[in-house]
Amino acid sequence: MARFYPIVSIVGFIIFWFVMAYVVNDVLFPGPVKVMEVLANEINNGSLIWHLLITLWRVMASFLIAMFIGTAIGLFMGRNQIANGLFDPWLVFFLNVPALVIIFLCYIWGGLTEFAAILAVVINKVPNVAVMLREGARSLSVELEEMADTFRYTTSQRYRHIILPQLQPFIAAAGRSGLSLIWKIVLVVEFLGRSDGVGFQLHTAFQLFDVAAIFAYSVAFIVIMLLIEILFIQPWEQYATRWRQESH
Repeated sequence: MARFYPIVSIVGFIIFWFVMAYVVNDVLFPGPVKVMEVLANEINNGSLIWHLLITLWRVMASFLIAMFIGTAIGLFMGRNQIANGLFDPWLVFFLNVPALVIIFLCYIWGGLTEFAAILAVVINKVPNVAVMLREGARSLSVELEEMADTFRYTTSQRYRHIILPQLQPFIAAAGRSGLSLIWKIVLVVEFLGRSDGVGFQLHTAFQLFDVAAIFAYSVAFIVIMLLIEILFIQPWEQYATRWRQESH
């Protein structure tokens, strides 16, 4: 029975959407039929696919770079008290700098370039990844570390067999939260300073007061991110936390 709950929820949302479009105004709040018409037209002329691919490239590039740098920083700080003491204030600082400020500065200093756009997203996300991985590094098993010392593991063996397996749940959690945050920041970056991508299309639709186009591009991109979540992120998270189910 539980498997039908998501279907019931989606159907209920669509019904609510129809009702709201009828009650409010079809121009200010277009219904599903109008939005699907715009979506089909954007697919037919190739605009939707092109801009979706551009945005997805930026999301994936920013995500991979932020995860790599954030994991390295978090692991370094979690396993080194001196490093943690030195860099913790900077971590707190970047966690609290508004995303818009970072985006503006990257565009001012780097120009309206692809590099500046990706850099702005990465800087916004790295501190969050670093915090999660720092906590993971602090929770590493001392007994397993002692075992590695006893068997004289090399550094690569220690990371491959001892450290990284314990960090998998933290990496998975950082990946899930990171992806949900990064794609939103990418849209803002595109909205403010790029000439392509979903964010740029939303900017254009906003200038034209085209609510149907805003809904169409939003729905399309959210569906893509949901598919990534279901097909990749959730299986990865289940794999990373499989030991919890096995222990029960």
